[in-house]
Amino acid sequence: MTTIYLKSHKEESLKRFHPWVFSGAIARVVLDAAHKSEAPEEGELVAVRSAANEILGVGHWQVGSIAVRILAFGVEMLPAGFWRERIRAAYQMREAIGLIQKENNTFRLIHGEGDFLPGLIVDVYAETAVIQAHSVGMHVCRNEIAEAILAEVPQVQNIYYKSDDTLPFKAPVEGERVGWLKEPSDPYREADRSTAGRLEVPSTGEEFWSIENGLQFRIDWLRGQKTGFFIDQRENRALVERYAKDKDVLNMFCYTGGFSLYALRGGAKTVDSVDVSQKAIELVNVNVAKNFPSATNHTAVAADAFEYLTAQKAQGRTYDLIILDPPAFAKHRDAVKNALRGYQRINAKAIEMIRPGGILFTFSCSQAVDKEAFRLAVFSAAAQVGRKVRILHQLHQPQDHPINIYHPEGEYLKGLVLYVE
Repeated sequence: MTTIYLKSHKEESLKRFHPWVFSGAIARVVLDAAHKSEAPEEGELVAVRSAANEILGVGHWQVGSIAVRILAFGVEMLPAGFWRERIRAAYQMREAIGLIQKENNTFRLIHGEGDFLPGLIVDVYAETAVIQAHSVGMHVCRNEIAEAILAEVPQVQNIYYKSDDTLPFKAPVEGERVGWLKEPSDPYREADRSTAGRLEVPSTGEEFWSIENGLQFRIDWLRGQKTGFFIDQRENRALVERYAKDKDVLNMFCYTGGFSLYALRGGAKTVDSVDVSQKAIELVNVNVAKNFPSATNHTAVAADAFEYLTAQKAQGRTYDLIILDPPAFAKHRDAVKNALRGYQRINAKAIEMIRPGGILFTFSCSQAVDKEAFRLAVFSAAAQVGRKVRILHQLHQPQDHPINIYHPEGEYLKGLVLYVE
Protein backbone atom coordinates (compact mmCIF):
# COMPACT_ATOMS: atom_id res chain seq x y z
CA MET A 1 0.00 0.00 0.00
CA THR A 2 1.10 3.56 -0.67
CA THR A 3 2.37 5.16 2.55
CA ILE A 4 2.12 8.82 3.54
CA TYR A 5 4.84 10.05 5.92
CA LEU A 6 4.11 13.17 7.95
CA LYS A 7 6.44 15.95 8.92
CA SER A 8 7.82 15.90 12.44
CA HIS A 9 5.22 16.72 15.14
CA LYS A 10 2.36 16.73 12.61
CA GLU A 11 0.89 13.50 13.97
CA GLU A 12 -0.58 15.05 17.13
CA SER A 13 -4.04 15.75 15.65
CA LEU A 14 -4.31 12.14 14.43
CA LYS A 15 -3.36 10.90 17.88
CA ARG A 16 -6.34 12.93 19.11
CA PHE A 17 -8.43 11.08 16.48
CA HIS A 18 -9.07 14.05 14.21
CA PRO A 19 -9.76 12.36 10.84
CA TRP A 20 -8.11 14.83 8.45
CA VAL A 21 -4.54 14.93 7.18
CA PHE A 22 -3.76 18.26 5.56
CA SER A 23 -1.46 18.43 2.54
CA GLY A 24 0.89 20.80 4.35
CA ALA A 25 1.58 18.14 7.01
CA ILE A 26 2.97 15.63 4.51
CA ALA A 27 6.73 15.14 4.28
CA ARG A 28 6.85 12.48 1.56
CA VAL A 29 4.81 9.87 -0.27
CA VAL A 30 6.15 6.36 -0.83
CA LEU A 31 4.19 4.66 -3.57
CA ASP A 32 3.33 0.99 -3.62
CA ALA A 33 5.85 -0.95 -5.73
CA ALA A 34 3.13 -1.93 -8.18
CA HIS A 35 1.91 1.65 -8.60
CA LYS A 36 1.51 2.70 -12.22
CA SER A 37 1.44 6.48 -11.76
CA GLU A 38 3.81 8.99 -10.19
CA ALA A 39 1.35 9.99 -7.44
CA PRO A 40 -1.44 8.30 -5.49
CA GLU A 41 -4.68 7.96 -7.38
CA GLU A 42 -7.56 9.99 -6.05
CA GLY A 43 -9.73 7.77 -3.86
CA GLU A 44 -6.92 5.29 -3.23
CA LEU A 45 -6.54 3.77 0.23
CA VAL A 46 -3.24 4.91 1.77
CA ALA A 47 -1.46 4.21 5.06
CA VAL A 48 -0.34 7.15 7.18
CA ARG A 49 2.80 7.07 9.36
CA SER A 50 4.57 9.61 11.53
CA ALA A 51 8.08 10.91 10.87
CA ALA A 52 9.23 8.28 13.37
CA ASN A 53 7.53 5.55 11.29
CA GLU A 54 4.67 5.04 13.77
CA ILE A 55 1.46 3.64 12.23
CA LEU A 56 -1.27 6.29 12.54
CA GLY A 57 -4.10 5.02 10.35
CA VAL A 58 -5.50 4.29 6.93
CA GLY A 59 -7.75 6.47 4.79
CA HIS A 60 -8.73 7.78 1.38
CA TRP A 61 -6.30 9.93 -0.58
CA GLN A 62 -7.64 13.00 -2.31
CA VAL A 63 -6.33 16.04 -4.14
CA GLY A 64 -6.72 19.27 -2.19
CA SER A 65 -5.96 20.82 1.18
CA ILE A 66 -7.39 17.77 2.97
CA ALA A 67 -5.12 15.09 1.53
CA VAL A 68 -6.29 12.06 3.53
CA ARG A 69 -9.55 11.30 5.33
CA ILE A 70 -8.86 8.66 7.95
CA LEU A 71 -11.24 5.68 8.13
CA ALA A 72 -9.46 3.63 10.81
CA PHE A 73 -6.81 4.68 13.33
CA GLY A 74 -3.82 2.65 14.49
CA VAL A 75 -3.86 0.28 11.52
CA GLU A 76 -2.56 0.43 7.95
CA MET A 77 -5.19 -1.82 6.38
CA LEU A 78 -8.96 -1.73 6.75
CA PRO A 79 -10.03 -4.71 8.88
CA ALA A 80 -12.22 -7.43 7.37
CA GLY A 81 -15.90 -6.54 7.55
CA PHE A 82 -15.11 -2.84 8.05
CA TRP A 83 -18.08 -1.45 6.12
CA ARG A 84 -20.63 -3.75 7.73
CA GLU A 85 -19.28 -3.01 11.20
CA ARG A 86 -19.51 0.75 10.74
CA ILE A 87 -23.00 0.60 9.13
CA ARG A 88 -24.16 -1.71 11.92
CA ALA A 89 -22.86 0.65 14.62
CA ALA A 90 -24.57 3.63 12.99
CA TYR A 91 -27.90 1.81 12.72
CA GLN A 92 -27.70 0.54 16.30
CA MET A 93 -27.18 4.09 17.55
CA ARG A 94 -30.34 5.28 15.73
CA GLU A 95 -32.24 2.33 17.17
CA ALA A 96 -30.93 2.95 20.69
CA ILE A 97 -32.21 6.54 20.77
CA GLY A 98 -35.68 5.49 19.59
CA LEU A 99 -35.49 7.32 16.28
CA ILE A 100 -36.66 4.46 14.04
CA GLN A 101 -40.36 3.78 14.45
CA LYS A 102 -43.59 3.41 12.51
CA GLU A 103 -44.34 7.13 12.69
CA ASN A 104 -40.82 8.05 11.54
CA ASN A 105 -39.22 6.03 8.74
CA THR A 106 -37.07 8.95 7.56
CA PHE A 107 -33.63 9.39 9.12
CA ARG A 108 -29.95 9.92 8.39
CA LEU A 109 -28.06 6.66 8.67
CA ILE A 110 -24.51 7.94 8.04
CA HIS A 111 -23.37 11.48 8.75
CA GLY A 112 -19.77 11.58 7.52
CA GLU A 113 -17.22 12.24 10.24
CA GLY A 114 -20.00 12.08 12.84
CA ASP A 115 -20.28 8.35 12.14
CA PHE A 116 -16.53 7.90 11.58
CA LEU A 117 -16.98 7.62 7.80
CA PRO A 118 -15.69 10.95 6.43
CA GLY A 119 -16.98 11.80 2.98
CA LEU A 120 -20.12 9.64 3.18
CA ILE A 121 -23.79 10.60 3.63
CA VAL A 122 -26.63 8.06 3.68
CA ASP A 123 -30.28 9.03 4.20
CA VAL A 124 -33.09 6.49 4.58
CA TYR A 125 -36.59 7.11 3.27
CA ALA A 126 -38.75 4.11 4.24
CA GLU A 127 -37.32 1.18 2.25
CA THR A 128 -34.93 3.27 0.12
CA ALA A 129 -31.46 4.47 1.12
CA VAL A 130 -29.90 7.37 -0.79
CA ILE A 131 -26.09 7.48 -0.80
CA GLN A 132 -24.05 10.62 -1.42
CA ALA A 133 -20.28 10.49 -1.76
CA HIS A 134 -18.38 13.69 -0.92
CA SER A 135 -15.01 12.12 -1.71
CA VAL A 136 -13.73 10.00 -4.57
CA GLY A 137 -12.74 7.32 -2.06
CA MET A 138 -16.37 6.83 -1.02
CA HIS A 139 -17.39 6.79 -4.69
CA VAL A 140 -14.89 3.98 -5.34
CA CYS A 141 -16.37 2.02 -2.40
CA ARG A 142 -20.04 2.70 -3.23
CA ASN A 143 -20.94 -0.90 -4.07
CA GLU A 144 -19.35 -2.28 -0.90
CA ILE A 145 -21.23 0.38 1.09
CA ALA A 146 -24.52 -0.53 -0.61
CA GLU A 147 -24.02 -4.23 0.17
CA ALA A 148 -23.30 -3.40 3.81
CA ILE A 149 -26.47 -1.29 4.08
CA LEU A 150 -28.62 -4.04 2.59
CA ALA A 151 -27.09 -6.53 5.02
CA GLU A 152 -27.34 -4.42 8.19
CA VAL A 153 -30.43 -2.19 7.83
CA PRO A 154 -33.58 -4.35 7.89
CA GLN A 155 -36.03 -1.93 6.24
CA VAL A 156 -33.79 -0.95 3.33
CA GLN A 157 -34.50 -2.82 0.09
CA ASN A 158 -33.37 -0.29 -2.52
CA ILE A 159 -30.22 1.82 -2.86
CA TYR A 160 -30.06 5.00 -4.92
CA TYR A 161 -26.75 6.73 -5.58
CA LYS A 162 -26.77 10.52 -5.98
CA SER A 163 -23.32 12.11 -6.08
CA ASP A 164 -23.47 14.23 -9.21
CA ASP A 165 -23.37 17.47 -7.21
CA THR A 166 -21.12 16.38 -4.34
CA LEU A 167 -18.06 14.75 -5.89
CA PRO A 168 -15.15 17.03 -6.87
CA PHE A 169 -16.06 18.38 -10.31
CA LYS A 170 -12.69 17.72 -11.96
CA ALA A 171 -11.96 14.44 -10.19
CA PRO A 172 -11.18 11.46 -12.46
CA VAL A 173 -14.24 9.43 -11.52
CA GLU A 174 -15.01 6.09 -13.14
CA GLY A 175 -18.61 4.92 -13.24
CA GLU A 176 -21.88 6.82 -12.98
CA ARG A 177 -22.28 9.56 -10.40
CA VAL A 178 -26.02 8.94 -10.18
CA GLY A 179 -28.33 5.93 -10.53
CA TRP A 180 -29.64 2.81 -8.81
CA LEU A 181 -27.15 0.55 -7.04
CA LYS A 182 -29.96 -1.77 -5.99
CA GLU A 183 -33.05 -1.19 -8.10
CA PRO A 184 -36.55 -1.56 -6.70
CA SER A 185 -38.53 -4.21 -8.50
CA ASP A 186 -41.91 -2.57 -7.92
CA PRO A 187 -43.67 -0.11 -7.87
CA TYR A 188 -40.98 2.05 -9.46
CA ARG A 189 -40.13 2.05 -13.14
CA GLU A 190 -36.63 2.56 -14.43
CA ALA A 191 -35.97 6.26 -14.88
CA ASP A 192 -35.06 7.75 -18.25
CA ARG A 193 -31.61 9.17 -18.78
CA SER A 194 -31.53 12.75 -19.99
CA THR A 195 -28.98 14.16 -22.43
CA ALA A 196 -27.26 15.82 -19.47
CA GLY A 197 -26.51 12.42 -17.97
CA ARG A 198 -28.89 12.85 -15.04
CA LEU A 199 -31.74 10.55 -14.17
CA GLU A 200 -35.17 12.14 -14.40
CA VAL A 201 -38.48 11.17 -12.86
CA PRO A 202 -40.41 9.02 -15.36
CA SER A 203 -43.17 10.76 -17.28
CA THR A 204 -45.62 8.27 -15.77
CA GLY A 205 -45.29 10.27 -12.52
CA GLU A 206 -44.40 7.65 -9.94
CA GLU A 207 -44.69 9.04 -6.40
CA PHE A 208 -42.77 8.10 -3.31
CA TRP A 209 -43.79 9.13 0.20
CA SER A 210 -41.99 8.86 3.49
CA ILE A 211 -43.13 9.60 7.04
CA GLU A 212 -41.59 12.05 9.49
CA ASN A 213 -43.21 12.23 12.93
CA GLY A 214 -46.52 11.13 11.42
CA LEU A 215 -46.52 13.62 8.53
CA GLN A 216 -46.15 12.39 4.95
CA PHE A 217 -43.71 14.01 2.54
CA ARG A 218 -43.24 13.47 -1.17
CA ILE A 219 -39.54 12.68 -1.65
CA ASP A 220 -37.83 13.44 -4.96
CA TRP A 221 -34.29 12.14 -4.56
CA LEU A 222 -33.83 12.21 -8.32
CA ARG A 223 -34.14 15.98 -8.74
CA GLY A 224 -34.51 17.35 -5.22
CA GLN A 225 -31.85 19.18 -3.23
CA LYS A 226 -29.40 17.14 -1.15
CA THR A 227 -30.83 13.61 -1.01
CA GLY A 228 -34.37 14.89 -1.55
CA PHE A 229 -35.31 16.26 1.87
CA PHE A 230 -33.77 18.26 4.73
CA ILE A 231 -33.86 15.67 7.50
CA ASP A 232 -31.69 17.83 9.75
CA GLN A 233 -34.59 20.14 10.68
CA ARG A 234 -36.86 17.38 12.03
CA GLU A 235 -36.65 18.34 15.73
CA ASN A 236 -36.78 22.06 14.97
CA ARG A 237 -39.91 21.56 12.86
CA ALA A 238 -41.51 19.82 15.84
CA LEU A 239 -40.68 22.87 17.96
CA VAL A 240 -42.44 25.13 15.45
CA GLU A 241 -45.53 22.96 15.88
CA ARG A 242 -45.51 23.73 19.62
CA TYR A 243 -45.50 27.49 18.99
CA ALA A 244 -47.85 27.70 15.99
CA LYS A 245 -51.33 27.57 17.57
CA ASP A 246 -53.57 30.47 16.47
CA LYS A 247 -50.63 32.28 14.85
CA ASP A 248 -50.11 33.78 11.41
CA VAL A 249 -46.97 32.00 10.20
CA LEU A 250 -44.50 32.83 7.44
CA ASN A 251 -42.14 30.07 6.26
CA MET A 252 -39.38 31.60 4.14
CA PHE A 253 -37.11 29.43 1.96
CA CYS A 254 -39.76 26.74 2.49
CA TYR A 255 -38.48 24.12 -0.01
CA THR A 256 -40.79 21.10 0.50
CA GLY A 257 -42.81 22.88 3.19
CA GLY A 258 -41.61 20.94 6.22
CA PHE A 259 -42.04 23.79 8.70
CA SER A 260 -45.37 24.70 7.07
CA LEU A 261 -46.87 21.25 7.62
CA TYR A 262 -45.84 21.19 11.27
CA ALA A 263 -47.30 24.68 11.76
CA LEU A 264 -50.59 23.59 10.19
CA ARG A 265 -50.74 20.54 12.43
CA GLY A 266 -49.97 22.79 15.39
CA GLY A 267 -53.13 24.81 14.75
CA ALA A 268 -51.75 27.87 12.94
CA LYS A 269 -54.36 30.42 11.90
CA THR A 270 -52.65 30.96 8.52
CA VAL A 271 -49.43 29.72 6.93
CA ASP A 272 -47.63 31.41 4.02
CA SER A 273 -44.88 29.35 2.32
CA VAL A 274 -42.35 31.19 0.15
CA ASP A 275 -39.52 29.85 -2.02
CA VAL A 276 -37.78 31.17 -5.11
CA SER A 277 -38.28 27.80 -6.86
CA GLN A 278 -41.63 27.20 -8.56
CA LYS A 279 -40.98 23.45 -8.42
CA ALA A 280 -40.54 23.68 -4.66
CA ILE A 281 -43.85 25.55 -4.36
CA GLU A 282 -45.58 22.85 -6.37
CA LEU A 283 -44.14 20.23 -4.03
CA VAL A 284 -45.29 22.21 -0.97
CA ASN A 285 -48.82 22.25 -2.32
CA VAL A 286 -48.68 18.49 -2.95
CA ASN A 287 -47.51 17.87 0.61
CA VAL A 288 -50.16 20.12 2.14
CA ALA A 289 -52.91 18.48 0.08
CA LYS A 290 -51.73 15.02 1.14
CA ASN A 291 -51.73 15.79 4.87
CA PHE A 292 -54.46 18.46 5.10
CA PRO A 293 -56.77 17.92 2.10
CA SER A 294 -59.41 20.35 3.33
CA ALA A 295 -57.02 23.11 4.48
CA THR A 296 -57.92 26.62 3.32
CA ASN A 297 -55.44 28.54 5.47
CA HIS A 298 -52.26 27.81 3.49
CA THR A 299 -50.79 29.92 0.68
CA ALA A 300 -47.66 29.11 -1.32
CA VAL A 301 -45.79 31.75 -3.32
CA ALA A 302 -42.77 31.52 -5.65
CA ALA A 303 -40.74 34.67 -4.97
CA ASP A 304 -37.29 35.96 -4.06
CA ALA A 305 -37.07 36.17 -0.26
CA PHE A 306 -35.77 39.73 -0.02
CA GLU A 307 -38.23 41.02 -2.62
CA TYR A 308 -41.14 39.25 -0.93
CA LEU A 309 -40.36 40.65 2.52
CA THR A 310 -39.89 44.15 1.11
CA ALA A 311 -43.22 44.00 -0.72
CA GLN A 312 -45.09 42.61 2.29
CA LYS A 313 -43.65 45.28 4.57
CA ALA A 314 -44.74 47.98 2.12
CA GLN A 315 -48.28 46.59 2.37
CA GLY A 316 -48.15 46.62 6.17
CA ARG A 317 -48.21 42.82 6.46
CA THR A 318 -47.05 41.37 9.78
CA TYR A 319 -46.79 37.88 11.29
CA ASP A 320 -46.80 36.21 14.69
CA LEU A 321 -44.18 33.61 13.75
CA ILE A 322 -41.54 33.71 11.00
CA ILE A 323 -39.14 30.92 9.99
CA LEU A 324 -35.93 31.79 8.14
CA ASP A 325 -34.10 28.69 6.89
CA PRO A 326 -32.02 29.90 3.95
CA PRO A 327 -29.57 27.84 1.90
CA ALA A 328 -25.93 28.19 2.91
CA PHE A 329 -24.91 31.82 2.37
CA ALA A 330 -21.23 30.80 2.69
CA LYS A 331 -19.93 27.65 1.02
CA HIS A 332 -16.32 28.42 2.01
CA ARG A 333 -14.31 30.69 4.32
CA ASP A 334 -13.74 33.39 1.69
CA ALA A 335 -17.49 34.06 1.54
CA VAL A 336 -18.09 34.47 5.28
CA LYS A 337 -18.07 38.27 5.36
CA ASN A 338 -20.71 38.55 2.63
CA ALA A 339 -22.71 35.76 4.24
CA LEU A 340 -22.87 37.57 7.57
CA ARG A 341 -24.14 40.68 5.81
CA GLY A 342 -26.79 38.53 4.16
CA TYR A 343 -27.87 37.02 7.48
CA GLN A 344 -28.07 40.47 9.07
CA ARG A 345 -30.13 41.85 6.19
CA ILE A 346 -32.66 39.01 6.01
CA ASN A 347 -33.10 38.89 9.79
CA ALA A 348 -33.61 42.64 10.02
CA LYS A 349 -36.38 42.45 7.44
CA ALA A 350 -38.05 39.59 9.31
CA ILE A 351 -37.79 41.23 12.75
CA GLU A 352 -39.43 44.36 11.33
CA MET A 353 -42.46 42.28 10.30
CA ILE A 354 -43.00 40.39 13.56
CA ARG A 355 -45.86 41.58 15.72
CA PRO A 356 -45.12 42.47 19.36
CA GLY A 357 -44.87 39.21 21.29
CA GLY A 358 -44.03 37.30 18.13
CA ILE A 359 -41.39 34.64 17.51
CA LEU A 360 -38.58 34.26 14.98
CA PHE A 361 -36.94 30.92 14.11
CA THR A 362 -33.71 31.76 12.29
CA PHE A 363 -31.05 29.38 10.99
CA SER A 364 -27.67 29.11 9.32
CA CYS A 365 -26.51 25.87 7.70
CA SER A 366 -23.18 27.37 6.59
CA GLN A 367 -20.40 25.32 8.16
CA ALA A 368 -17.99 28.19 7.47
CA VAL A 369 -20.06 30.51 9.71
CA ASP A 370 -19.60 29.66 13.39
CA LYS A 371 -22.42 30.06 15.91
CA GLU A 372 -20.93 33.14 17.56
CA ALA A 373 -20.62 34.99 14.25
CA PHE A 374 -24.17 33.99 13.30
CA ARG A 375 -25.53 35.16 16.65
CA LEU A 376 -23.74 38.49 16.26
CA ALA A 377 -25.29 38.95 12.80
CA VAL A 378 -28.77 38.29 14.20
CA PHE A 379 -28.21 40.57 17.19
CA SER A 380 -26.97 43.30 14.86
CA ALA A 381 -30.18 42.91 12.88
CA ALA A 382 -32.28 43.31 16.03
CA ALA A 383 -30.32 46.41 17.07
CA GLN A 384 -30.67 47.88 13.57
CA VAL A 385 -34.46 47.55 13.77
CA GLY A 386 -34.56 48.71 17.40
CA ARG A 387 -36.62 45.85 18.84
CA LYS A 388 -36.19 44.18 22.22
CA VAL A 389 -35.27 40.55 21.55
CA ARG A 390 -34.69 37.57 23.85
CA ILE A 391 -33.37 34.08 23.10
CA LEU A 392 -35.80 31.26 23.87
CA HIS A 393 -33.85 28.38 22.32
CA GLN A 394 -30.46 27.74 20.73
CA LEU A 395 -30.95 25.05 18.09
CA HIS A 396 -28.67 22.65 16.26
CA GLN A 397 -28.68 19.53 14.13
CA PRO A 398 -30.57 16.47 15.41
CA GLN A 399 -29.19 13.29 16.93
CA ASP A 400 -28.97 11.39 13.63
CA HIS A 401 -26.53 14.10 12.47
CA PRO A 402 -24.04 13.47 15.30
CA ILE A 403 -20.90 15.52 15.88
CA ASN A 404 -17.72 13.50 16.28
CA ILE A 405 -16.25 14.82 19.53
CA TYR A 406 -12.80 14.74 17.90
CA HIS A 407 -14.09 16.68 14.88
CA PRO A 408 -15.92 19.82 16.08
CA GLU A 409 -16.07 21.09 12.49
CA GLY A 410 -19.04 18.73 12.07
CA GLU A 411 -21.31 21.20 13.88
CA TYR A 412 -22.83 23.04 10.93
CA LEU A 413 -26.50 23.82 11.71
CA LYS A 414 -27.09 26.80 13.99
CA GLY A 415 -30.46 28.17 15.00
CA LEU A 416 -32.02 30.69 17.36
CA VAL A 417 -35.61 31.04 18.51
CA LEU A 418 -36.22 34.65 19.45
CA TYR A 419 -39.05 36.38 21.30
CA VAL A 420 -39.59 39.86 19.86
CA GLU A 421 -41.27 42.57 21.94
